[in-house]
Amino acid sequence: MTIKSTIPNGFTLLNLLSGVIGIIWVLQGDILSGAYFILISSIFDFIDGFAARILKVSSEIGKQLDSLADLISFGVLPGLILFQMAAVQSGWAVLPYFTLIIPPLSAFRLAKFNLDTRQSDQFIGLPTPANALFISTLPYLAISIPEIGFWLNIPLVLVGIAWIMAILLVLEIPLIALKFKNFSFRLNSFRYILLGASAVLIAIFGLAGIPWTILSYVALSLIENGRKSQ
Repeated sequence: MTIKSTIPNGFTLLNLLSGVIGIIWVLQGDILSGAYFILISSIFDFIDGFAARILKVSSEIGKQLDSLADLISFGVLPGLILFQMAAVQSGWAVLPYFTLIIPPLSAFRLAKFNLDTRQSDQFIGLPTPANALFISTLPYLAISIPEIGFWLNIPLVLVGIAWIMAILLVLEIPLIALKFKNFSFRLNSFRYILLGASAVLIAIFGLAGIPWTILSYVALSLIENGRKSQ
């Protein structure tokens, strides 16, 4: 094993470390900071894949390590964020535990991704980083729009969100992947629309714009699927 081959794995481990630190902060009651650690993990997750491609050092151990790190940062951490949100409001001690469907189905999603050869230019099911970003920024959406915040303070609503997002993780539905084979607008129109919409939403709403971005991502993917099937 050369030094060059360990560079991507180093970024993968930083992804995992960020997720672990985020878990500690969330367990200490700082739910809002969970989003920042998921964002940091997402950056490291992008860099490790980019570095592996640039350095041409992709390996099986790197692939497995990446999934293990993603399970912590994009599975366990968002699951705990929803759990803590529900636990603060729930008068029924058992109810918040139903939000913990997120970690096991994230694990299933990641294992499936490693074996699924159909996901080279698209995703089948919602990617775990997108799911994690959606969940972790819900507290910011609640603060930004009090009317939505009212519903996000209801534990049953949070359980419903957890199960809907968990199902989306493993649902057999093609979703857009931001992988450009060329830069033709005609062939990548939905990717460009998604990038433009994401930039506008985040510029206007900040972290509270990320849930809208993820919803736009799913909606645009469904529209694209509808066009392809015609």
